Amino acid sequence: MVRGSTVGFLVLLSSFALAGQGEHYALHNGDRVAWYGDSITDNSPYCVYAEAYTVLHYPNLNVRFYNAGVGGDRVTGGWMGPIDQRLTRDLFSRKPTVITSMLGMNDASYQKFDEGIFDTYKKGYQHMVDRFHAEAPNARVWLFRPSPFDVITHTEHAAWMNDANGYNDVLLKYADYVSDLAKANGYGVVDQNAPLNDVLYKAKPIPLAQQIIPDSIHPGWQGDMIMAEQVLKAWGAQPIVSTVAIDAAVGQAAPVNAKVTGVQKGNSPSWTETEASLPFPIARKDPLAALVLQCSDFDLALNQEILTVTGLSDGSYHLKIDGKDLGSFTSQQFAAGVNLAQLDTPMIEQAAKVLDLSQKRADLWYQRWRQLDFTLQDYPSSSLENAKKALDGEIEEIVKQQHLAAQPKPHKYEVVPA
Repeated sequence: MVRGSTVGFLVLLSSFALAGQGEHYALHNGDRVAWYGDSITDNSPYCVYAEAYTVLHYPNLNVRFYNAGVGGDRVTGGWMGPIDQRLTRDLFSRKPTVITSMLGMNDASYQKFDEGIFDTYKKGYQHMVDRFHAEAPNARVWLFRPSPFDVITHTEHAAWMNDANGYNDVLLKYADYVSDLAKANGYGVVDQNAPLNDVLYKAKPIPLAQQIIPDSIHPGWQGDMIMAEQVLKAWGAQPIVSTVAIDAAVGQAAPVNAKVTGVQKGNSPSWTETEASLPFPIARKDPLAALVLQCSDFDLALNQEILTVTGLSDGSYHLKIDGKDLGSFTSQQFAAGVNLAQLDTPMIEQAAKVLDLSQKRADLWYQRWRQLDFTLQDYPSSSLENAKKALDGEIEEIVKQQHLAAQPKPHKYEVVPA
């Protein structure tokens, strides 16, 4: 902290704290992440959200993401090919340094637990892991416990198995095997079942809760936020976007993961702030998203952009950033801390552009993979390879735009008496 003169003008320059540098994050420069799974992973929002979060929090981290999820897939493969073809073409060809895998929803065959079907799952998953070891021996691997089959809000689905917990209890047996398999191989494990089920239990009294997993199998984008959260927690994502404490009485600031300059003291304090990270943008006006956030710890775990202002006289104050009025807060609310990630700030607007670019990149990659690698796989030609290279070039251009859009920007803050 650098203190200015005693006349009340403070200039404070703080280096960005470690939260913005990625030292504790599981992904590193040069990583290539491959998402493997069935329809719940197939070009899924949870994969895009984890990618966008990575860019938003670590804008200088050079990572590439490849989705290899296929609807209907099992550990034996599916309509896009048997498992060995799928792994060779859709996974190992990407030279992954990070592999995630979630399979089981289809493998258990939507029926009561059957030992023979379960044995096929165990043998098939072990075969996959054997290939991971043989062909990507240095990859860091996370196996996902299968996401839930919702019989909590869709109670009508419990009857066909004569069991209140229905098909999800079967999936939990498969999930326990996944945990054991991960432990035996030194892999990470991500529980995609219990956290989303917990949200369903909490949301159940609200009829809208049935839309979190509308068909009991595939979460909507609101539920995918919870799935992305579990991945990011497993990867060591830090909750702090930034924390900035302003003492308006003396004109001092204490920033974490931000730089602050030009703090003006008094009952109308102002300053300039540049954060090293960006918050995760959520369409909070969406009723279902609001319900999911209310029933989860998403903001607490991943989206803490806390501004504290002390030393104000009792009363209400407007918070303005770049001249935009973000609402009125009491001096007590400012003293307790305001989470800017929950407001429509210029930083959220910037983050929304990054998320949009992340979705565009994922969609373009998906088309490149499905149409060129798969549909035309039996018709190789030089023009096909040229088309792949051209699309890869476009994808790289979007990646550059992602990272440029996520770069820190200075913003003018003002706290003005109401």
